[in-house]
Amino acid sequence: MDFSAKDVKMLREKTGCGMMDCKKALTQSNGDLTAAVDILRKKGLAAAMKKAERIAAEGVAFACVNRENNVGVVIEVNAETDFVAKNADFQAFVQTCADTIIEKAPVDLPALLAVKAKDSDKTIEEILQDKILTIGENIKIRRFARFEGVISTYIHAAGRIGVLVKFDADPKIASGDAFKIFAKDIAMQVAAAYPRYLKREDVSEDVLEHEKKVLTEQIVNEGKPANIAEKIVLGKIGKFYKENCLMDQLFVKDSNISVAQYVENVGKDLGQKINVVEFVRFEKGEGLEKKEDNFAEEVENMIN
Repeated sequence: MDFSAKDVKMLREKTGCGMMDCKKALTQSNGDLTAAVDILRKKGLAAAMKKAERIAAEGVAFACVNRENNVGVVIEVNAETDFVAKNADFQAFVQTCADTIIEKAPVDLPALLAVKAKDSDKTIEEILQDKILTIGENIKIRRFARFEGVISTYIHAAGRIGVLVKFDADPKIASGDAFKIFAKDIAMQVAAAYPRYLKREDVSEDVLEHEKKVLTEQIVNEGKPANIAEKIVLGKIGKFYKENCLMDQLFVKDSNISVAQYVENVGKDLGQKINVVEFVRFEKGEGLEKKEDNFAEEVENMIN
């Protein structure tokens, strides 16, 4: 081998291509960095990585379960436009990613990119680069989560929100229609009410102290005495729990009970205690910078 790991790193930084592609190009060029860049350009990979600089904040949040081995996944894959998100080729790639996560259990995003896709000799990263070239937009796998056990999923608005929920329940009970309806209700609750935590015990002291500080300042600024402000803050913290903790939230299908009460009621009806263990909610493009189209500027550029 006429090149080092440092050369691979340099080529990757220069082109933005994947590590394995850079290694193959350097092998082919006998370690010549300039020739390796040309090899990657001829393959179209460098062109694909130029697209990777563009903002991708559309796409889909997708969730699915493999019932044979009771493994579920939720994943967000982004593209530049909503049009591409509806493309069958793009959707097939998202499904391939989900199937690969279910089967091979990568620990994080780099591991997912490096692993060979299910039923393929190519890695997920290689397939991703192919899709960027063929579809013509920047595409990014942003995040994923994988649960094993009793799982429920929900996809809202054709991929705007994807939810994955894990339960502690007897698999026999979980296979029944009553439990499936209940599990979907919980997943829909997560999608609709956007809880940040499962239960109030999951809220860190740092978050609580910050919330109390902000609320106290608000109340004092309204002219309330400090001793009264403290009591008002305690009441408002209760409201914070009801808004942000899944178990404390009002059940969207019956606002007379909390989600915790709904879970308890269903458990009694089914003859066994049921617990919600954890959940993940992905909303496509959440927190990402959105591309803003300027139609007048676009027309001017076309004329010029």
